[in-house]
Amino acid sequence: MNSSVKNKIRWATIFMFLLLILSLGFSIYYLNKIKTESEQVLQANYESLEYSHSMQKTLDRIPLNREEFISEFQIAFAKQSSNITEPGEKEATDSLKKAFEKILGGDSLSVQTARNMLHVIIGLNMKAIKAKNDKAEKGATDAMSILIAFVSVMFLVGFTFAFNFPSIITNPIGKLNDAIKAISAKDYSHRIHFDSKDEFGELANSFNEMAARLEYFESSNLNRLIFEKSRAESVINSLKDASIGIDKNDVVLFANNQALSLLGLSAKDIVGRKTGDIISKNDLFRFLLEDKGTSPFKVVVDGRENYFNKEIIEVNQEGANSRVIVFKNITSFKELDVAKTNFIATISHELKTPLASSDFSLKLLEDERIGTLSQEQRELIHSLKGDNQRMLRILSELLNMSQVEAGRIQLVKQTVHPFSVLKNAVETVMTVANDKNIKIQKQLDEDLPEIYVDADKTTWVLNNFLTNAIKYSHNEGEILVTVSKQNGAVRFSVKDNGPGIPKEYQGRLFERYFQVPGSQSKGSGLGLAISKDFIEAQGGKIWVESEIGQGANFCFEIPI
Repeated sequence: MNSSVKNKIRWATIFMFLLLILSLGFSIYYLNKIKTESEQVLQANYESLEYSHSMQKTLDRIPLNREEFISEFQIAFAKQSSNITEPGEKEATDSLKKAFEKILGGDSLSVQTARNMLHVIIGLNMKAIKAKNDKAEKGATDAMSILIAFVSVMFLVGFTFAFNFPSIITNPIGKLNDAIKAISAKDYSHRIHFDSKDEFGELANSFNEMAARLEYFESSNLNRLIFEKSRAESVINSLKDASIGIDKNDVVLFANNQALSLLGLSAKDIVGRKTGDIISKNDLFRFLLEDKGTSPFKVVVDGRENYFNKEIIEVNQEGANSRVIVFKNITSFKELDVAKTNFIATISHELKTPLASSDFSLKLLEDERIGTLSQEQRELIHSLKGDNQRMLRILSELLNMSQVEAGRIQLVKQTVHPFSVLKNAVETVMTVANDKNIKIQKQLDEDLPEIYVDADKTTWVLNNFLTNAIKYSHNEGEILVTVSKQNGAVRFSVKDNGPGIPKEYQGRLFERYFQVPGSQSKGSGLGLAISKDFIEAQGGKIWVESEIGQGANFCFEIPI
């Protein structure tokens, strides 16, 4: 028979029902027994007492009505003769019969004998009633004791069954619940062992099979993950650039050996820990996370200054961004850059003197007091003079750049009116503008405040804007120079009618040596970079606004 949980519950219900039936049957049996014994007392002895009392009354009425006495006495005596139940009652009844016969014969003395026999019969029945009553009471007491004992046994059996039977259902469920929690905690070695062959046994077998497969899958995955982790660590540690990975919960996932060396930490001090815990103990790590700039920073390693650039790579992870911080060692480039800056400064300074001398010589050649030149000679001198001026301008830019790169920008600040800066810059480029028939329109706000700046460098920046505007504007075009007061600053802007600058290149215009691809006019690529450094050194900002086909608007602001 299949011992299923359903059958167990069914048989348990039948068992409890049988206990109830048995208890009711036992109670009914003993109650019926007590009733039967009580009825036996009433049926026999009470009738004998009734007959005896009737005959006593009849004896008392003998003198009054003899015929009636005889009839009643005979009826009662006949009933008594057929209701003899007790020992000695028959002998007393026979003696009563003899006395009655003598009374019929006229013996008056036999009346007393009859009365005595009636008293004997009554005594025997009363004694029997008492004995049967005692027996009935004892039987009732015994029956009650047996009934109480039986009910108590049934109660204990039922209570024990009711207390223990649910565990047949709940214990397997509890074990199954514990097993599910163990699996949830990734303890795939957990198993359930049930001896029963019911549904719980089948469920345990299925669970154990599932756990075994999960354990195998976890084992194979773990080996693969360990292999992939080792390979990833090898790849990360092979990178020449220091790298740190941080997940979306600000937990450090990895840090290669180069990064650990720079931070002065071991892997256990950083990997798997929150960034907040590391920031409080490591200043360099705090700088890497908090500094949002891209400027190179210096770190002293083994007593030697090293320079690094920081790059943050965002990785999308389930709607949140994880980060990989990479800081590249640019020490060698920095040293080359310093050497280059010193070289450029030296060469520029050395070349500026002979170029100035040659420029002076060209001016002398143009003087007719020295001699008259042919038209071809004048054109050659004019060409040489233009090349010489261009070389002087490039050398001037290189010298300014060397100052910027070396961090030695020398500002000579003074209070000047914005109009003075504008006038000097425009006058410098008027000759070039006239050659292309370009009009320069000036627009100034009224009541412009004075500004505290390095007038020469600020004029140089505005001059650079104007030179570029003239270079890229069409012949007979127009350039608008605007000076206005904007949000606590004085804004200078130069708008041309050139071809405009694509948006993808506008952010790089102020980088060194950058030139817009496809541009017809070529330059050194340093002017705008130097302009940016000059303006920002004075606390200002510089930018460009442009649309293709609508020209460009170069602007800078100087705080009031």
